[in-house]
Amino acid sequence: MRADSRLARLGLWLRAHQGQIRALQWLVVAIYLVLLILPALLPLPPAQASLLDSLNGIAQMLFWGLWWPGVILSVLLFGRLWCGLLCPEGMLSEWASQCGRGRRAPDWLRWPGWPLLAFVLTTVYGQLLSVYQYPRPALLILGGSTVAAMAVGYAYARNKRIWCRYLCPVSGVFGLLARLAPLHYAVDRAAWDAPPSRKVIAINCAPLIDIRRMDSASQCHQCGRCAGQRDAVQWAWRQPGQEIITLRPEQTRGWEVALLLYGLIGTAGGAFLWSSSTLLLQAKQGLAGWLIEHEQALWLLDDTAPWWLLTHYPQLNDSFSWLDGALILAYIALAALALGSWAWAWLAAAARLLQHDWRARQRQLAYCLTPLAGLTLLLGLSLTSFSQLRGLGLALNWRGWLQGGLLLAGLLWSLQLAWAQLAGLPRRRRALLLYAPAPIGIALVWLGLLFGA
Repeated sequence: MRADSRLARLGLWLRAHQGQIRALQWLVVAIYLVLLILPALLPLPPAQASLLDSLNGIAQMLFWGLWWPGVILSVLLFGRLWCGLLCPEGMLSEWASQCGRGRRAPDWLRWPGWPLLAFVLTTVYGQLLSVYQYPRPALLILGGSTVAAMAVGYAYARNKRIWCRYLCPVSGVFGLLARLAPLHYAVDRAAWDAPPSRKVIAINCAPLIDIRRMDSASQCHQCGRCAGQRDAVQWAWRQPGQEIITLRPEQTRGWEVALLLYGLIGTAGGAFLWSSSTLLLQAKQGLAGWLIEHEQALWLLDDTAPWWLLTHYPQLNDSFSWLDGALILAYIALAALALGSWAWAWLAAAARLLQHDWRARQRQLAYCLTPLAGLTLLLGLSLTSFSQLRGLGLALNWRGWLQGGLLLAGLLWSLQLAWAQLAGLPRRRRALLLYAPAPIGIALVWLGLLFGA
């Protein structure tokens, strides 16, 4: 741990000013609710309207063009600071928990596969509803998640964030990306176990972390409540990605690896890729032509599904047919399977080269893909941001350089983490050569999306 007195003092300041932080959180909640609810109650603006001509456009720009890319970037830089200080959903869940029933969380709720399942379902559902373009899908998905978070908070535990720990659709993603962050709360076990020099005041760790044994930033919400506890906890710098380099086999989690490969890389990649896929367009045209020619299942060409099931805005000439929905589902599923399995196969090859009992090593190496996964997620969200900026008439001549630089940074960082993680092992270079096709293949797919290669 590299001590920085100014950073440690800032952590202590956060602990001492929880009241002001709470007020800031309620302000964010108010802004969030206004941007989420009001646009859904207003009529849609005409297709030719600028984003700044209506509250709907402004909310769309703030939510998907600024808010979500900013959140992902903040997690990469600062860990889960967003969760602890600003997230309206986490704040409302904890608030509901204060006056709730306080029951023990059941075993089904603790199932480790929820983060993967929740992320995949919300990502795919959002694509079917065109959540980035319309306010009612945003209200349904984001608002529904917020209501569920409050219900879970009311039902279980007391003053805790049970939803955030086990069920939040993006908590697992944030947990992966937070391992890369250069900021974390470091715990000195020796100081913690030593007799305290002054009275110890109990603290409430909302995400249910055993602070004494905390050795990862994955679940820490960076709220500052534990800063200075027993003179053993301080906000500190660390080498970016150090947590992944030093990852031990017993710290790897199979469900977390599945979320990384088949969720963050696979499902999210498919969700960003399908709208520009010429293969998908050709498949649609071919299938539609065959159905018409043979007069088979013509109902698949109907575009009358309700908006909460498939995109349906005929007044804007934007409606999905049942065939569109089926093809989008198939494309995302196949992309997730292809991208995730591509990486999984090369990780297995590299791990088998290193040791006979190779599965734990395979999981360790999988975490090295986190930088590429995180930066491609940021790139995918930025596609909406740049589209909105172009709609405002801004010249974006620098866009390609920025996107290409981020993609290259993610690739090189993933390779560097693997090289560092394999330090001291025999056949290190050969193992890296077998690992390298995993991130390179993923990067090439994204290169084709960004630049039409």
